[in-house]
Amino acid sequence: IVFPLQRLERCLAPGVDTAPFRLFQPGLAALQRAEALFTSGRGHPIDYVSSAVRTDHAPPPALPEVCFIGRSNVGKSSLIRALFSLSPEVEVRVSKTPGHTKKMNFFKVGKYFTLVDMPGYGYRAPQDFVEMVEAYLQERRNLKRTFLLVDGVVGLQKTDHVAVEMLEEFGIPYVMVLTKIDRAARGLLLKNVLEIQEFVKEKTQGCFPQLFLVSSLEFSGVHLLRCFVAHVTGNLPAVEAS
Repeated sequence: IVFPLQRLERCLAPGVDTAPFRLFQPGLAALQRAEALFTSGRGHPIDYVSSAVRTDHAPPPALPEVCFIGRSNVGKSSLIRALFSLSPEVEVRVSKTPGHTKKMNFFKVGKYFTLVDMPGYGYRAPQDFVEMVEAYLQERRNLKRTFLLVDGVVGLQKTDHVAVEMLEEFGIPYVMVLTKIDRAARGLLLKNVLEIQEFVKEKTQGCFPQLFLVSSLEFSGVHLLRCFVAHVTGNLPAVEAS
């Protein structure tokens, strides 16, 4: 549940480099700290703040921020809802229609960080998607990490390559998250993992070498991703996340 890559590791041929599987291996204390951050309570509200179509409409950049981008129908809003599942009062709209998210949606996690749900690219993307997203990525000075979501069933697509090129061009630190891992056969999932790892190693500069695997339905990998978000926003002691 916490480390989905460990299950896949058993299926690999001897000699395959699995070092990138375990670059981020937090302990129990760090996982518990992250769960506490994602659990709303008295004095620690987790709220949808606002939506924006332009950066000058966005909330003030007062807190560390992370954003989630990906193709339409990659499961972005479903994953954000899973991350916030410990605080069910937080409303993250999930539509059966691809391309439902047309604006940047901002969620404030207490006094610690902000999480942004970006519009999907590709099919039914907003007309001004490129203008909106490029401006956000270039101008948002409090952005600590961008999470690029890739469909675990189909792997990297042409539109994902365009997103990678944009992040690389702007020098934005990012990490790839493989979604819907419950829908992919193990062999197909492992093939996609290894291909993306090779792509990250050979073709990228700003991507974190470890790929994060998640299932919003089964919650696999969600605990680890919460912990990584807490880490990159400066809310975990470095020793806990080493």
